[in-house]
Amino acid sequence: MDYSQKISERLWNMPDKGELESHREETFIDDIIQKSHIEKELLSHLDGIKTVFDGGAGCGRFSILLAKHGCEVTHFDISQPMIDKAKELAEKEGVLEKITFVKGALENLSGFKDKSFDMVISFDAPVSYTYPNQEQVIGELIRICRKRIMISVSSRLGYLPYLSNPIQKNQFILDAECNDPFVKWCIRNKTNAVEAFHFSEEAVMKLWNEGLMGSEDKIAEYENGGTPWCITYTFMPDELKDILERHGVRNIELAGPGAYARTLPNELLVKIMKDPQQRSGFLDFCHCYDSNPFVCGMGKDNLLAQGEL
Repeated sequence: MDYSQKISERLWNMPDKGELESHREETFIDDIIQKSHIEKELLSHLDGIKTVFDGGAGCGRFSILLAKHGCEVTHFDISQPMIDKAKELAEKEGVLEKITFVKGALENLSGFKDKSFDMVISFDAPVSYTYPNQEQVIGELIRICRKRIMISVSSRLGYLPYLSNPIQKNQFILDAECNDPFVKWCIRNKTNAVEAFHFSEEAVMKLWNEGLMGSEDKIAEYENGGTPWCITYTFMPDELKDILERHGVRNIELAGPGAYARTLPNELLVKIMKDPQQRSGFLDFCHCYDSNPFVCGMGKDNLLAQGEL
């Protein structure tokens, strides 16, 4: 087993992961924008879609949505706590019988036949956590797809600004008074993060050239009993498009959810999000702006790609 899969299994199977992930869209504005963008794309491409495979489905933010719209969904995830939370939420929404829950790793989709599903989706970058097997995994997702594939991966151009901005997540905190432990950590550590920051041309060029966030350091942390963040491969837009084309995907569209919101300070983002009318119009315009191919690489975290088989 590759270290990426080992690290993923340990990280995502932490007991609190399902509960924490289920509240992301209540906590961070960038997550709200990304979910809104993906929902718009999913709901506009459901004609002729009856069966869906959701790879790395987490706590069900999209599998439940699709089940509510009449799809038969296979909810596939490496984390039992995530699956348990998804089942709980699906039951609350009355769609438990529309979803089949399968525990497994994206590195092994051999149990699914070619063209098994009308639509295959994989969001919030689980493909990027399968390094060094990311292209093989994309190929497998395409293999089991019959009509439309829609995936998001970690964006290299989107991640590079993080190396010059250790407080980037603070920009997207919706409620600074909430009890989320990560929000509290971001606020508590803001001053120290700024004071300790030192720009490293070597670090940004390494990411630019190699596309890899973490490797030996994550492996060492894992071996010492820790639960590091997953080793992450970040994609360039043309690289991802080329992979999809080589595997037979047509009419490819790329987007960068969060590109527009990156230009606004936290104070204005919070003001917009707390006004229902402004929020609705803002999310609509973000979808429009972030879908422009010229900004697709500068999405907040993810590069979104979709196409037809």
